[in-house]
Amino acid sequence: MKRSRSRKKGDIHAIAKEAGVSLMTVSRAMRGVEGVSEQRRKEIVSIARRLNYVPNSNARALALDNANLIGVSLPNLFNDVFADVLNGMRGAIEYAGYSSIVDTTDYSSKNELAWLERLLTWRPVGVVLTGVDHDPALRERLQSAAIPTLETWDYSADPIDICVGIDHREAGRQIGEYIVSLGYQRPVYIGTKPGRDLRAEDRAAGIADAFSAVGIQPVPRIAAPDASNFEMGARGFTVALEGYAPDVVFFLSDHYAVGGLMAATKMGISVPDQIGIVGYNDLAINAILPQRLTTVRTPRRQMGIMGARNLLARINNVPVEKAIALPVEVVIGDTTRQQ
Repeated sequence: MKRSRSRKKGDIHAIAKEAGVSLMTVSRAMRGVEGVSEQRRKEIVSIARRLNYVPNSNARALALDNANLIGVSLPNLFNDVFADVLNGMRGAIEYAGYSSIVDTTDYSSKNELAWLERLLTWRPVGVVLTGVDHDPALRERLQSAAIPTLETWDYSADPIDICVGIDHREAGRQIGEYIVSLGYQRPVYIGTKPGRDLRAEDRAAGIADAFSAVGIQPVPRIAAPDASNFEMGARGFTVALEGYAPDVVFFLSDHYAVGGLMAATKMGISVPDQIGIVGYNDLAINAILPQRLTTVRTPRRQMGIMGARNLLARINNVPVEKAIALPVEVVIGDTTRQQ
């Protein structure tokens, strides 16, 4: 009997009952985050101290209390892009007193749906998804569960809940128009196999839009053989030269573009005198290259911070803008002609 009373004293349910509030309100009050008035917080903390309450942070407590867990889904953890977004996001999440759990999908909507089903057993207060293309069942599941959900890295005017990302087709069109203005006429795009990275396919479509506007079409797309990013860029560049005789090559990312640049150097091809090379994302490696890439700068850290803050606002029932498309910037480097 004595042990039973001891457990009752440390029970968050007992605090909520005595204070006349929800479990979530107790959790927020104990962590000092927004959503609870200062007077109410002091009352709850006073009750918790009197009952000798010690927060339990193990997985079962998270599941039962629905306290502060935010699930984050990324395609992979070995990509600088997603690492930058996550770093920005985690700072905002942790500062507000929440915890995050990260898993990867390898660009598979099936894997993403399976991850969500596992996550929901923990009863998270929020969910972060990469991209806006998902299994239809995932959208229905999240909306029926009424869990605040952030979609990021991509943009949709009709998100599951809220969205902070980039319009990749528009980004492709912007860099495409700049390259068209330099007089290039035989473009090729190098990416992954169709269906794997839909954001990259949108960028390729935007590039094609820019060239189509001046009567140049189609823009051939090459799926680079599976390998590391640098190798895929190098191999794709070789395939482009053999099959299309391009005067400019667009790459899925800066890492691919560096692979292409190294392949050109190895072949004795002068860049940009004989061929132009264009990357995407303006990754850190660009700052130390002897020839800086012409590329597109994406606001990855800003996206993570803004996305996390908007999600935290939704969790705390604060109205936020439904869909935000952040601007990108064309970075003029040394791997394309000068105007």
